[in-house]
Amino acid sequence: MSYRIPAGLIEDENARLAPALAEDYGALARKLARSGLDIEAITTAVMALRVAIPSWGVGTGGTRFARFPGPGEPNGIFDKLEDCAAIHQLTRLTPTVSTHFPWDEADPAELRARADELGLGFDAVNSNTFQDQPGQPLSYKFGSLSHTDRAVRDLAVAHNLDCIARGETLGAKALTVWIADGSNFAGQSNLTRAFDRYLESMARIVEAAPADWLVFIEHKLYEPAFYSTVLSDWGSSFAAALELGPKVKCLVDLGHHAPNVNIEQIVARLVRFGKLAGFHFNDSKYGDDDLDSGSVDPFRLFLVFNELVDAAVRNAPGFAPAYMIDQSHNVTDPIESLMASAVEIARAYASALIVDRAALEAAQEANDALAAHRILKAGFITDVSPILAEARRRAGGAIDPIAAYRASGYRAAKTRERPVRAGSGSGSGIV
Repeated sequence: MSYRIPAGLIEDENARLAPALAEDYGALARKLARSGLDIEAITTAVMALRVAIPSWGVGTGGTRFARFPGPGEPNGIFDKLEDCAAIHQLTRLTPTVSTHFPWDEADPAELRARADELGLGFDAVNSNTFQDQPGQPLSYKFGSLSHTDRAVRDLAVAHNLDCIARGETLGAKALTVWIADGSNFAGQSNLTRAFDRYLESMARIVEAAPADWLVFIEHKLYEPAFYSTVLSDWGSSFAAALELGPKVKCLVDLGHHAPNVNIEQIVARLVRFGKLAGFHFNDSKYGDDDLDSGSVDPFRLFLVFNELVDAAVRNAPGFAPAYMIDQSHNVTDPIESLMASAVEIARAYASALIVDRAALEAAQEANDALAAHRILKAGFITDVSPILAEARRRAGGAIDPIAAYRASGYRAAKTRERPVRAGSGSGSGIV
């Protein structure tokens, strides 16, 4: 019998921490009330937040140099679902899983049945045309949806259509398309024709997608193509989404931009034109580092959510962003990192909710720069941890998810259940 964290363990852990939480929650409630804020409304909003877990995120990642497998790693999609269920059981923030094909090869009906047993649903499905698969008749070495060879483009389109078919069985409603297409040398590729070929291929995918589906297109500045990428920035993504029609929206991965780019302004622009698909949350120091969300620049994460809350308050047309974590865990237990990230995403959201929007707008209209900044910063520096913990407790999760996880012995149990995976001389990147 596969080990699952006992509900009684969570209850026992919560009972130990509940008195201190009640004291902290009450103190924060009184503090917020002095500013006219209702802590109960904020807690209810946090309880409604949903963030998807990527199936690939529960395995150990790697770099170009090495991958060091961890104990009890999942050996397939069914193991991955168990780990995702444990994350949701403790955080109550992550009820859906984003699958990646062909990494998650399995009968879709069987996959959905197992997810139902674990209390999970499915988020967007992800295609893979950045790797050649065993037995693949043609190579993506020089591109996929934008390849110069029509036969290669046809192969990439067919794979995306297969992902849609699998996603329909799973109950998903979106396809995420990221391509590694680009060039490493000036002159290697005609930049205009490559983009045109991409648009032509994507149009075929979009046309085949069900009417109630969305297609999320994802840009990336560099890697593995270092001179040019076909979909390199939010402008290219936005232009493609406009041309491809209302089914297509732009996904924002926080690590896929040039250094020091104002990501929150990109978010504001995409919201303004109804083309924001959602997010792949992570953090970065130098590039597409895929670090834990909020581990390097929590203020940037907060500023992103400030724009999202502003859009929600304004009832921006078509505003319904999808949230997913997209990280690579090289030196931590992936389950712990994903739980910590989910909490930090919820923290940024709760902090943005307590910003005094009326006062902020008044300061902005009066061109009072410092006052506006201080009003915004007040939301960021307020410790909303009691709200997050109380939201988890009320939903049946753990007041302290990582402490409960460690007390549960889940990793040790999975180490006994799952065969050891070998290391490798080189790692595998995660998009």
